[in-house]
Amino acid sequence: MRNVYFVACLLCCFSSAYGKKHVTTPYITIADSILYNVLNLYQTPDGLLTETYPVDPEQKITYLAGGTQQNGTLKASFLWPYSGMMSGCVALYKATGDKKYKKALEKRILPGLEQYWDDSRLPACYQSYPVKYGQHGRYYDDNIWVALDYCDYYQLTRKPAYLKKAIDLYQYIYSGWSDELGGGIFWCEQQKEAKHTCSNAPSTVLGVKLYRLTKDKKYLDKAKETYAWTKKHLCDPTDYVYWDNVNLKGKVSKAKYSYNSGQMIQAGVLLYEETGDKQYLLDAQKTAAGTDAFFRIQADKQDPAIKVHKDMAWFNVILLRGFKSLSKVDGNTTYVKALTENALHAWKNYRDTNGLLGRDWSGHKEEAHKWLLDNACMIELFAEM
Repeated sequence: MRNVYFVACLLCCFSSAYGKKHVTTPYITIADSILYNVLNLYQTPDGLLTETYPVDPEQKITYLAGGTQQNGTLKASFLWPYSGMMSGCVALYKATGDKKYKKALEKRILPGLEQYWDDSRLPACYQSYPVKYGQHGRYYDDNIWVALDYCDYYQLTRKPAYLKKAIDLYQYIYSGWSDELGGGIFWCEQQKEAKHTCSNAPSTVLGVKLYRLTKDKKYLDKAKETYAWTKKHLCDPTDYVYWDNVNLKGKVSKAKYSYNSGQMIQAGVLLYEETGDKQYLLDAQKTAAGTDAFFRIQADKQDPAIKVHKDMAWFNVILLRGFKSLSKVDGNTTYVKALTENALHAWKNYRDTNGLLGRDWSGHKEEAHKWLLDNACMIELFAEM
C-alpha cells in the first residue's frame, strides 16, 4: 500500500469540500497523515505537544544556549519543535486551499503557540518553553521561524493580526543586532556570546518578505545589510557553505549545518528577485552546489549506492526552501529532486510501527523516542513537494 505514495504527482485530484476546489496529491496525502498522526500521538491535555513520542523520562535537551542541558521528563515540547507544526499547517493550507488545515492551525496550533508568548520582558516575543512553567531563554532564531510563518499565513489570509505579529517579532529579532563585529544578530537574548548564521540568514529572508508585504524599503535595506554581514563573516570561501557562528572575539565555529546554507540560498534568490543584482543569484548557485556536495554523502543502509543528506530532517527541510526557491529562478531541479528522493526513500523504508521517522534518513540509527521536530517538519516537506 505504501507504494501508492510514489505515484508521479504531476496529475492532481480535486474535491469540493468547504465549497472550494482544493488540491490533493500523493504527497499531500502523506503530509496530511503525518499532521494528524502527530496531533494524536504527541498531544497533551492542555493543548500543547510532547517533545518526543513516546515521552522519554530521561529526555536530554542539548540544543540550548551556552551548553545548558535540561534532563528528565518534560511537561511539553520546547518552542522550536512546536513551531514546526505551524510551518506544516501553513504549507498544507498554501498547497491545497483546504480549510481543514486553516482550522487545525487556528484552533489547535496557534492557541498552543501563545502559551509560549512572553510579554513580561520587552520587546515581547515567544520564549523557548511555555510561560506557565516560568521564565526561560528567548532565542532570536526561534522567533524568526515563527515570523516567517506569520508572513506566509498573512499572504494567504490577509488578516492584519498576522502581519502585525510578524512585524512585532521582527522588532524583537533586530533588538538582537549590535555593532560588535560590525553588526549581526545574536542567537540567544540571555547569552550574547556569538552571532550565528541561523539568526542572520533567515532574518534576511524575513526582511525581504516584509518588504514585499508592506513595500517599506527599510526592510529591504536591512535585509541587504544582514546578508552582507553574514556572507562576510560566516561563508567558507572554499565551498561557499556557511559556518555556524562567530564569537565576540572573532573566532569562527566552523561546524556546518544544511539549514544555514539553505537560508542563505533563499535569501540570495529573494534579494536577486528584488534588486536584479546577479551576484546574489551567483552566490545562491555556488552555495547550493557546495551544500549538496558537502551534505549528500551518507550511504543508505539498504542500498549504499544511494547517497542521503547526512544532516537531521528539519535542517534538510529548511535546505529545501532554498533549493526550491533557486530552482524557480534558474530552472535547475537537481538538488530538489535529490532531496525529495531521499525523503521518499526514508518514508517508504524507515518509519517505525507508529508511522514516525527519526532524524536519520539513511536507516543506520534507530531511536526509541521520536522527536517532535523530526516529524513535524515532514509535513512541510511533503506539502512543498
